[in-house]
Amino acid sequence: MTFWICETCAVEHAQRTDVCQICADERQWVPADGQKWTTLEELAVRGVTVSATELEPGLLALATSPEVGIGQQSKLVTTPAGSVLWDPIGYLDDDVVDRILGLGPVLAIVASHPHMFGVQVEWARRLGAPVLVADADAGWVQRRDDVIRPWNGAVDLAPGLTLLQVGGHFPGSAVLHWADGAEGRGVLLSGDTIFANPDRVTVSFMRSYPNRIPLSAAVVDRVATAVGGLRFDRLYGNFDNVIPVDANAVIRRSADRHIQWVTGVNDYLT
Repeated sequence: MTFWICETCAVEHAQRTDVCQICADERQWVPADGQKWTTLEELAVRGVTVSATELEPGLLALATSPEVGIGQQSKLVTTPAGSVLWDPIGYLDDDVVDRILGLGPVLAIVASHPHMFGVQVEWARRLGAPVLVADADAGWVQRRDDVIRPWNGAVDLAPGLTLLQVGGHFPGSAVLHWADGAEGRGVLLSGDTIFANPDRVTVSFMRSYPNRIPLSAAVVDRVATAVGGLRFDRLYGNFDNVIPVDANAVIRRSADRHIQWVTGVNDYLT
């Protein structure tokens, strides 16, 4: 079955349309030279490959070369009960599928938010796992399939592996808490629900990253509070960005800083 992939965001679509609705939203963009579409077959002809790099024991980063769409990384968390593919990228091939299945059964495929849907249905079919999509963001799914399962609130995917809806960037924006990560100190996979900044000691909270639209003080406080009760020391974003240590405290400090700026507590002259 042929399906179409948006060249800009790499999200799969059942049909080509005049414009990708995900990219037409204020949180994303449509290129100045117009909408472009591709397919898995065309990307394979271009020579796209997928690398799998171990970030730490039990965690792989999957990335395309050359980049497809936004160029995000997927994260594959492996546990004794099975693995979870987080933020699926917009391309796959036999080699990466075989490597993932060689690590054991796949429990679920989950995107932190619609920009990260990638070719989630295709991943599900190849890996034999369901796709979990937050009810609040279900309207953004562009390729419907029976493999998609709705969820809300919080879901325990495996012992020590919890999916949590915190909102913010999108109403259904989520994080994945891996209790055994970072040598037992805990890991948070945050997508760009909470974005690890280049300085590696702060994070950002935005409605739109490319179009520079900040979230409100109230929403940022709610997101930070929602993850504040989790135990984790390290945070991985949806690219190669990471907060290596003290990530829980980094989120709270960064949230407080954001709130001060958007409410005018900080003076722009200081």
